[in-house]
Amino acid sequence: MPAYLDHAATTPLRPEARAAMEPWLSERFGNPSGPHGAARAARQAIDEAREVVADLLGVGPGGVVFTSGGTEADNLAVLGRARACPRPLVVSALEHHAVLRAAEVAAEVLGVEVRTVRAGRDGVVDLESLEAALGDDVGLVSVQLVNNEVGTVQPLEAVARLVRRHAPRAVLHTDAVQAAPWFDLAEAARVADLVTVSAHKFGGPQGTGALALRSPVELAPLVVGGPQERELRAGTHNVAGIVGMAAAFQAAAAERPVAGPRVSALRDRLVSGLLSRLSGARETAPGAQKAPGHCHLVLDDVESEALLVLLDRLGVAASAGSACASGAIEPSHVLLAMGFSPKEALGALRLTLGHTSSPADVDLALEAVPQAVSQLGGGPAGAPRPAGAGLAAAHAQAAPGGP
Repeated sequence: MPAYLDHAATTPLRPEARAAMEPWLSERFGNPSGPHGAARAARQAIDEAREVVADLLGVGPGGVVFTSGGTEADNLAVLGRARACPRPLVVSALEHHAVLRAAEVAAEVLGVEVRTVRAGRDGVVDLESLEAALGDDVGLVSVQLVNNEVGTVQPLEAVARLVRRHAPRAVLHTDAVQAAPWFDLAEAARVADLVTVSAHKFGGPQGTGALALRSPVELAPLVVGGPQERELRAGTHNVAGIVGMAAAFQAAAAERPVAGPRVSALRDRLVSGLLSRLSGARETAPGAQKAPGHCHLVLDDVESEALLVLLDRLGVAASAGSACASGAIEPSHVLLAMGFSPKEALGALRLTLGHTSSPADVDLALEAVPQAVSQLGGGPAGAPRPAGAGLAAAHAQAAPGGP
């Protein structure tokens, strides 16, 4: 049975979400902006889902803006704020590209200054660097609650205290996409003015998310053309996605007191087992500082891309802290911000657990990862290896009839 250990990328759909969505994928199809009974039923479903999501985020129903996912919600927070209030943006170097790229666009298109906050080797934002970046002129500060790659939990309350003291006119945004399965966001993100969540990270459907406004915030819409979402996000609502998101969020919140400790224990066994079996492996950040589902390692003299090819063949779905584009491997910006070298960053392995993870998944990973690393071995630690050699070896191993 394959081991799915990529929950930070997306999670399996919860049965509660599927059941809630099914009627809206068939006989219940009204456009919620219409005047007739079918439309009113759809609008009522969205209103009820909005109340659920708002309650779980600790905001009023009017403070929830439904989006197509976490990326759009981050874009609305950063670019929407920059367009409405073109003052300097402060972002941590650890942020998801949805925040970082939005800030870059604000700089390129709007001429807004962007100030980047450093991170420590532990994967936590540097508060002294943050304080130095703040000022009365700042319009928005964005610091995620849980890092999507290494899983570190950021000191959001300490961040908020500095923002309120040194940038009193700034809005504080947190990308809580990775935090939503594990933390009560009504409490953990209560100090943030804007909070991003994405349904498919906690068992909801892909393509649905939300930006929560804890207090009135001046934002400019990115999608225009209609009055939906208080004119902050025009377009026909994804009714099925929205009701599925609310159902999944409720289910995740209900099981959180049990799921968190259970998954954390599985993660700890996975980390300790891999570290004991792999001499060239190091954990990128201490487990005590991370969300329950994140296992993140760097492996000496192993290319992430090659390793993932073999792991997939061995029945383990995993990912890495690097992105591949057009055949070129790029080191993770998160690991580079933490002080890892480009070579170290290219050997990252991210194994993330979630609500469906089991001891059998961990058992398989503990067998498969050392096996794959062994197959990619090419000399003593630190010995030079030809570029792409690991990937070529991996494809050779994975090919039918390969060694």
